[in-house]
Amino acid sequence: MKKVAFYTLGCKLNFSETSTISRQFEDRGFQKVDFQENPDIFIINTCSVTENADKKCKKIVKEAKKISPNSYVAIIGCYAQLKPREISEIKGVDAVLGAAEKFRLHELLGDFAKEQEAKVLASEITEAKTFTNAYSIHDRTRTFLKVQDGCNYGCAFCTIPLARGKSRSNTIASVLESAWEIAQTEVKEVVLTGVNIGDFGIVDGKRQERFADLVFALDEVDGIDRFRISSIEPNLLTNEIIAFAATSKRFVPHFHVPLQSGSNTILRKMGRRYLRELYVDRVSKIKTLMPQACIGVDVIVGFPGETDELFLETYHFLNELDISYLHVFTYSERANTRAAEMEEVVPMKTRNERSKMLRILSEKKRRQFYEQNLGKTFTVLFEEDVVDGKMHGFTENYIRVAAKYDPMLINETKLVTLDSINEAGNVEVLEPEMVFERHEF
Repeated sequence: MKKVAFYTLGCKLNFSETSTISRQFEDRGFQKVDFQENPDIFIINTCSVTENADKKCKKIVKEAKKISPNSYVAIIGCYAQLKPREISEIKGVDAVLGAAEKFRLHELLGDFAKEQEAKVLASEITEAKTFTNAYSIHDRTRTFLKVQDGCNYGCAFCTIPLARGKSRSNTIASVLESAWEIAQTEVKEVVLTGVNIGDFGIVDGKRQERFADLVFALDEVDGIDRFRISSIEPNLLTNEIIAFAATSKRFVPHFHVPLQSGSNTILRKMGRRYLRELYVDRVSKIKTLMPQACIGVDVIVGFPGETDELFLETYHFLNELDISYLHVFTYSERANTRAAEMEEVVPMKTRNERSKMLRILSEKKRRQFYEQNLGKTFTVLFEEDVVDGKMHGFTENYIRVAAKYDPMLINETKLVTLDSINEAGNVEVLEPEMVFERHEF
């Protein structure tokens, strides 16, 4: 029995796909092991959102060969699609598979026998036309369920359409089938993932269904306590979806909505499909219907042409918005994007300084959000995340809480009252309802 190990870089979507590929191996009799357990085969699923992610891929290959010098190393994922020849020249790599090939490892690589030269199996991205269903099952508490792939948008900074192809989706019927399968496990929360999930509904190149209708259908799936939307573009987050979430049985009051810039000048240069006024409207609508909702924001700093004045426009815009936290990305040039050819390049030192400012703002926003919810009661899903005798979990509105460890509460949802913020920045709760075994005497 050959041993296989997996390593995933990047987003929740990558994790869902790695998990599905790992099940393909297990179904064929392979033994799945941890990275350090001297595997015969390494499968490395890559990301290429930033230059740093590319460097990480090279480092993982190096570590893999240290652990198991005679192992077979296959690289898949976004970086593999964008730079297959470059990856094939990394010492230790045996195969590189692109977006159209990554789910066909066994068909294309056979018995994973090493050859003198690395195999490069990466078609043009136009060949990535089919949707492959995927979901993760490694974490019994939370599952990432892929519902959409690819993107038809052409943002100036982004390589994702080049790495994953055009937008395409699962069908509502197929997603529901996966949700029912997940519901038979111990999983309590499902996170819907994709590249641009608000664009859900394109099947065989034609729009056939709507993301809102998928949300409505999933809300009726028994056996899953929570559904969480991973990220959705502001122009695709409709009033219909927001209003439904406000009264939903299972969709939680947590939205992650990419902004990228608070300057309309920069948004236009980026090729985004909205202006800041729409973003304000989306935040206002969410907070009007769900005052305790958590709103996360993606923002890019240092985009070409971002002057000090335009950056401060973004900073003040975010400071005044009723949001809960930021994911801050320092702009990095990506080959074959329009932004890479733009003038008015922002010095890297300036980009890093701006990133630091926004990360400090994010901590301020997160603490403010936590403070607003102290004294209130929420449902926490406790996870196998135990540190120094404290177990941790998240409320429905994505507040990370800490409570005294009780093994009976792991992977359980419990009502708790948020009490105080500890030194680690997590919220301490009043002792959750303890679970006592009844004894008959």
